[in-house]
Order: sequence, then structure tokens, then C-alpha cells
Amino acid sequence: MSGFLFVVPPLVGHINPTVGVAAELTARGHRVAWASADPGLVRRLAGNEAVVFPCAGPVLTGEDGVRPAELRGPEALKFLWERFLVPLAEAMAPGVRAAIGEFGPDVVVADQQAFAGGLVAERLRVPWATSSTTSAEFTFAEALAGMPKVADWLDTLLHDLRGRIGDPSGTADPRFSPHLVLAFSTPELVGSGIGSGAEAGAGGRIRWVGPSMATRPDSADFPWTWLDPARATVLVTLGTANTDVGARFLAECRDALRSRADRVQAVIVDPANVLGAQADLDDLNDMDDKDDKDVLIRSSVPQLPLLERVDAVVCHAGHNTVCEALWHGVPLVVAPIRDDQPVVAGQVVDAGAGIRVRFGRVTAPKLGAAIDAVLHEPGYRAAAERIRTAFRAAGGARAAATHLEELAGATPSKEAP
Repeated sequence: MSGFLFVVPPLVGHINPTVGVAAELTARGHRVAWASADPGLVRRLAGNEAVVFPCAGPVLTGEDGVRPAELRGPEALKFLWERFLVPLAEAMAPGVRAAIGEFGPDVVVADQQAFAGGLVAERLRVPWATSSTTSAEFTFAEALAGMPKVADWLDTLLHDLRGRIGDPSGTADPRFSPHLVLAFSTPELVGSGIGSGAEAGAGGRIRWVGPSMATRPDSADFPWTWLDPARATVLVTLGTANTDVGARFLAECRDALRSRADRVQAVIVDPANVLGAQADLDDLNDMDDKDDKDVLIRSSVPQLPLLERVDAVVCHAGHNTVCEALWHGVPLVVAPIRDDQPVVAGQVVDAGAGIRVRFGRVTAPKLGAAIDAVLHEPGYRAAAERIRTAFRAAGGARAAATHLEELAGATPSKEAP
């Protein structure tokens, strides 16, 4: 039996992929714990029984960080590192040190944006693995070769951070463990060029395990009988961190889908009620308005079960949402907003599994045309199903757990059924 400590930022999209891995390790008899600035969020996603060591740091409500939506390019990068990633690492470091001291893990599993995990583990001489919840970081690492000033700036930030919370004599990049990098995707989505390039740059330590899917605690009620099997179903979601900028886009989606009500029904996720049209479950059986029978607007949905019943997804190209849709062989219309989303959107388009539209400018007619295409042109679904096959063959949580066992020096036990 080995011990594994997951160090995660307070971001839904970075915790979810590790939940299945932690569950698999637990099923194999290993000890599992977490270190996070938001223990409540970890327990909500991983279950109330999760052992969580608290760390200092911001408690966020979204999956994509706190950067203002209007920032772009170098200013966005500067904000991400100087205002979020580095301060988060410094805040979390004492809690991570305490967790390692108390829990005694054989391996630390550090999220790619939780720098404290790798730096503190390196200082304490504990083997550590990187949890890479989006492949965009590999693309960025390769692109730095053509941006020497940016590369030098980042090297300086990391050097100074290591001097404050890690081993000053260490050399590891906290985004890429020298021992193991678990990438929750496959080359079929990220592209063979990116995959092979990242593999070479990381010295062969990247393991493409595909999405880690797991049953999640789910408090969202959903009126399953509302779904009409005679019509195609489209899910529209912008994740949990984009409600501040989503009103116009969601309204255009609603208009595009209502104009296709004879053949399409839609579920729109609207956490902040920016559309002002939430339907109460108690009222669903008494609906007389045609529009309410064609577009269901909910503050939250049980996304994984719902994806088993939808025919297309319109989203912001968040890595988790994209991978969950493609895990089910569902094609996408992607409208990236910020951060890694343009990279992931490009992967979807290059793989042939979807169409990209402009988040800030797309109109209902253009959205409707894109939705029609992914619903009715067979190439998009064929590409999505090809990625689905690759994802499922990669092994997901089971493969990731086996790689972690090997890093811990444990003899891999029989996989749980």
C-alpha cells in the first residue's frame, strides 16, 4: 500500500480529472489525500469522505481562474502568473509542507497550476508527478522557444519562487515533473505533431492517459422526461467561470435553437440566470408556452449523464467539457473565450470534430448554421467517434493509477472491477 497526495488549485476543471484517479487508487488499496485551498470544493467533487489538508489561498468559484475577460495576449499571461499562479503557490506552500509531513505520501501528484506541489515535494525529496488537465501547456512550452524574452521572464519568476518555497538548488520546472507527467488527453485530439514534440521535450515522461471519467456526486435535479426522443438535443454550456461574459452569447444560442424547434431541442446551462428564464421543475409538466418546450434553461445540469443523450454541444472550448463531449462521441461548436480555450478549440477543429465560432461576434444565424453542420454533416460525428475510441483505449483513471503505482515503487495490484 502506498500513499498519494493530490495537490490541486481551487478550480473545478483541475480537480475533476483527478477524482477518478484518486478513486481508482483507493479501490486498489492505497491511501489517498488532498491538499487544497478549498477543502469544501474538493469534497463536493470527490465525496464527503475525502481526506483534505487545508492550504491558504483564494477560494474561487470557477474552473478557469480569476483573470478579467478583457485581458488578452501578454497582459493576460502577466496577470495569470503574477496575480494568480505565483501568489497561489506561495500561499499554498506551508499547507503542502504540513500535509506531506502529516500524511507521509510516497508520491505527490501536483496539478500543473499548483506549483507548490512540485516545488515543495522537490525540496522534501518526495517523488512527484504532474497532473496536466489541459494539453495547452505543452503547446505553450514549445512556443516559448520562439519568444526568448518571455521565456527569460518566466524562468526568472520560477527561479525566484523556488528560492522562496522550494529547493534553491533544484532545477525542475514545476509544470513538468522530471518523474512523470499525466496528460489527460491523447494525440488524436491534441495532434500528433504537438504530442510527439511535447514528448521529446519532456524526455519521454509524458503519459497520454486520456480523460479520467468518474461518477460524481450530483445534486442537480433534471427533468429527464422533458427530453423529446423525436428531436435532436443540443447542450449549451460555458462552464462555471464565464457567466460574467456569457449573456449575449447565450441569448444568441437561445434564438438560434428556438428557430429550429421543429427538429431541435436545447438545454442551456445558465448559472447566473443571465437569460432571466429559469424554469421551475414543479412547473415543467404544466408548460403551455411553445418556447419552454423547446429550450430548457437550468442553473446546473448533471453533465455526464446528459451527454449520453445529446447530439451536439455548444461550449467555450474548456478542456473538461470538450473531453467529456468527445468521450461520448458528440461533435461540438466551440466559442473560446480566454486562457487555454483557443488552443483547445483549435485542436477540436483540426481533428475534424467541430466548428469554431467567434464568441464575441457570432450571431444567431451563424450559430444556427454551425449547429446544423455538426448535427447533419457526418464527418463531424465520425471524427468525434474516432476520438472517443482513442480516449477509451488510452485507459483513463486506470492507466493513470498504474503509472503512479510504478512511480511509487509499488507492485501494481489487480485492477478493481
